[in-house]
Amino acid sequence: MVVVTGASGYLGSHITRLLVQAGYPVRAMVRNRLTAQKEGRLAGLEVEWLEADVTRPDTLTPAVQGATAIVHTVAIAIEKGGRTYEQVNYQGTVNLVDAMKTAGVNRLIYISQLGADANLPFRFLASKGKAQNYVSASGLDWTAFQPSVIWGPEDEFANSFARLIPLTPFIFPIVGDETARFQPVWVDDVASSVLKTLDDKATVGMIYQLGGPEVLVLGEIERRTMNALGSRRWFIRFPMPLLKVFVALMEMLLPNPPVTHSLLELLAVSNVTTQNAIKQFVSQPRPFTAENASVYMRKFRIKDTLAQYMGR
Repeated sequence: MVVVTGASGYLGSHITRLLVQAGYPVRAMVRNRLTAQKEGRLAGLEVEWLEADVTRPDTLTPAVQGATAIVHTVAIAIEKGGRTYEQVNYQGTVNLVDAMKTAGVNRLIYISQLGADANLPFRFLASKGKAQNYVSASGLDWTAFQPSVIWGPEDEFANSFARLIPLTPFIFPIVGDETARFQPVWVDDVASSVLKTLDDKATVGMIYQLGGPEVLVLGEIERRTMNALGSRRWFIRFPMPLLKVFVALMEMLLPNPPVTHSLLELLAVSNVTTQNAIKQFVSQPRPFTAENASVYMRKFRIKDTLAQYMGR
């Protein structure tokens, strides 16, 4: 039995689908089963549903009991609803590792983040770095992945730009400068990498960086998103001081802003792999191109975009 935490989430659902297709029995751990089933990402899959929350240790031991392996995907990139990076990304991982030890479960696949470092001043990456340190010192049979930004259906990467398009009918802001570089990795390439390491003892104690086949500046990612949707805009680079003002206003006015100060800070951190391991697991990684993105990307309506930002 493989337990996937955050099984109905973006990456978790892709991992769960590949596991089921490969014949693994899967326990889908979610915070709310009704919400997860309504979202429909696991529709048609034979899984064992179980409600648990990484911030509530009392729910975790029953969730992992009898498992042969845990794939831990739960994390937040934006803090909302009172849930913080420290509570979810770090302490949630601590709680899960401790529950595994109590239940006698040894195999853990941990989804970290490229650039994660406990010593960084950026709270998101620091929380993931602290969690990685706890996993590394746990004594479990762990393997960790540090993906760059993950793209694909329902991502919050390229789709975050796509949502802004109907709100910017003439010009579109270029975020960051030429130093803000990314290596977008296809969601199923990450999920395939997880699947291939699950039963491979040679991967125990290893941290694998995962990036796509291209390094792109953020402006190019925006242009490819625009091309995928067949839209046209004048691109204007926004200086960082002005961006910080806009982001601060959004955080004050919107319950669910598309960008936060914490995410804006990450533009100062390289999102490019130094030791890309993707080809150890995937022979032909899929690049983020307008052609590939156009297969899944849809045009958002103004009212849908506003409804999301307002948390409705």
